[in-house]
Amino acid sequence: GSKGVFTQELEDQLRDGRIDIAVHSAKDLQSELDDDLELIAFTERERVNDVLVSFKKEISLGQSAIGNQPSQIVVGTSSTRRVALLKHFYPHIQTVDMRGNLQTRLRKLEEGQCDAILLAYAGVHRMEYDSLIREHLSLNEFIPAVGQGSVAIECSQEMEKEKREQVRALLNHPVTETRLLAERAFLRRLQGGCSVPVFGLATLENDTVSMTGGVVSLDGQTLLKHTISGLSVKPENIGIQLAELLLAEGAADILAKIKQNL
Repeated sequence: GSKGVFTQELEDQLRDGRIDIAVHSAKDLQSELDDDLELIAFTERERVNDVLVSFKKEISLGQSAIGNQPSQIVVGTSSTRRVALLKHFYPHIQTVDMRGNLQTRLRKLEEGQCDAILLAYAGVHRMEYDSLIREHLSLNEFIPAVGQGSVAIECSQEMEKEKREQVRALLNHPVTETRLLAERAFLRRLQGGCSVPVFGLATLENDTVSMTGGVVSLDGQTLLKHTISGLSVKPENIGIQLAELLLAEGAADILAKIKQNL
């Protein structure tokens, strides 16, 4: 999708010097920046899972009603990735579009517009609504959006070198940075953007980066997913290789159809 208006406003202020840094949720930041801007830090990553949030205590995606028929629950989300994965793994679940900040979504939930909402754990946890989390979704099914759980720090290339180095020294988490460099390269190669159902998660162990990523069609019928590993010295290469593997298997056609419908 196109760059959000808030991202554009922040970047305009970076350029004219009104602000030194812009702070973004890494998962909502476009994979390609203009040449005069750069990311200088990624904060330590929170738990990456999606979570099911509800005021109803006994609720889960897989819950069953009487007999073997799954119960009909309505889940709110504004994420095409979450909607597509729900259609793939839990086709009986109805979804409704749910937008706004966390408090707005919780108000809509309380008003009964849906039974539960799907959110990133990081945001729910940071806003101290952990008591409403009913289920941490499995990473085998709900692989998160690229960058989920980390905050990205953006600045202008014109930023004073000493100031840039201080910000980086204070905020950057090297392990998270390595993981997100792989993930962002993956998304950039797919030209997926943050509004299409692409998912990707890299992990780092010793000097090895392992990354699982894929794409799912909007109707949930087709899901492509692979995992590859490689040395962490150039994590971007891992993301690019994974994207190339998926493109060779038909990801480009899936993404083209998705973009026609968005």
